Amino acid sequence: MDFKTVRCVGGKGGDGLISFLRLYKNPFGGPAGGDGGNGGHVIFHACSSVKSLEEVPIVARGSNGNNGRKNHMHGANGSHFVVKVPIGTLVKENDVTLSDLNEQDAKFIAARGGSGGHGNHFFLSNENRHPDIAEMGAAGEQRVYDLELKIMAHIGLVGFPNAGKSTLLRAISRARPKVASYPFTTLNPHIGIVHYDDYVQLAVADLPGLIPGAHENKGLGISFLRHIERCSGILYVIDSSIDSPLEQLEALKYELEQFKEGLSSRPYAVVANKCDLEGCEDRIQILKENVSMPVFPISAKFGNNVLQLLEYIRKLYDEGDKPMIW
Repeated sequence: MDFKTVRCVGGKGGDGLISFLRLYKNPFGGPAGGDGGNGGHVIFHACSSVKSLEEVPIVARGSNGNNGRKNHMHGANGSHFVVKVPIGTLVKENDVTLSDLNEQDAKFIAARGGSGGHGNHFFLSNENRHPDIAEMGAAGEQRVYDLELKIMAHIGLVGFPNAGKSTLLRAISRARPKVASYPFTTLNPHIGIVHYDDYVQLAVADLPGLIPGAHENKGLGISFLRHIERCSGILYVIDSSIDSPLEQLEALKYELEQFKEGLSSRPYAVVANKCDLEGCEDRIQILKENVSMPVFPISAKFGNNVLQLLEYIRKLYDEGDKPMIW
């Protein structure tokens, strides 16, 4: 789940108290009513252990502050309600992005708790030596937010449905996305971790299949394309078993560029999948002659040339200006 609407309610502040000291031979001493405690906030907290918005509650409430007590004792503050969200969560209100929680332990105060009311001791003055008034605690804020999760990965796999992206992810990592012969097998992004001998780990995202017109929200549309923004590099996965692999590539790059200018120019390579099938060699050769980027003929199903692809992915990571820490 990568969308969720959450209603956040800050805790109510505690009420102030009307109370007077009772002293020896002075049963009506000075005012001694304590202040109410502040209500608790609702806080969004980015946490690496959370991978989905599925467990985020649709209503989050901070605790109410306690009322003031006699003998100048203040009420306890309400406890904050901390909502743990995945790293990469956008916080939006009325389609306006208020916060981008893209780092571990990043926080956003979603709704502030109300202030506690003053007890009657606060109103003591030369003109009023025995105040018999106190404040009620203020109500907490009430806000409604749209949470949107953008997958963060080093490499994103981009291709048309049935190009073999999920099979490729299974071949290079321990991730097990669903694989089938019908289109749109992948409906949600899957992350696989590639492990290298020097203990470097890279995240590779298998993203839902793209169709022409995705930038106009056709197919899975915008819900797919927005995930590409957080990927440091792109692998265009082409089905080399069908005609016109070059047209496939140009169509994919066009959709990315229409969605966001400059997106298609990120570090990338072409993965010509299904190279084990008959007639693929000529198509792959045409692809190599007409593109300036590296082209890797592979068979994700049988593991052909996968090692060379992993070496290139590592090269992209090492040469990056700001490698992402996963």
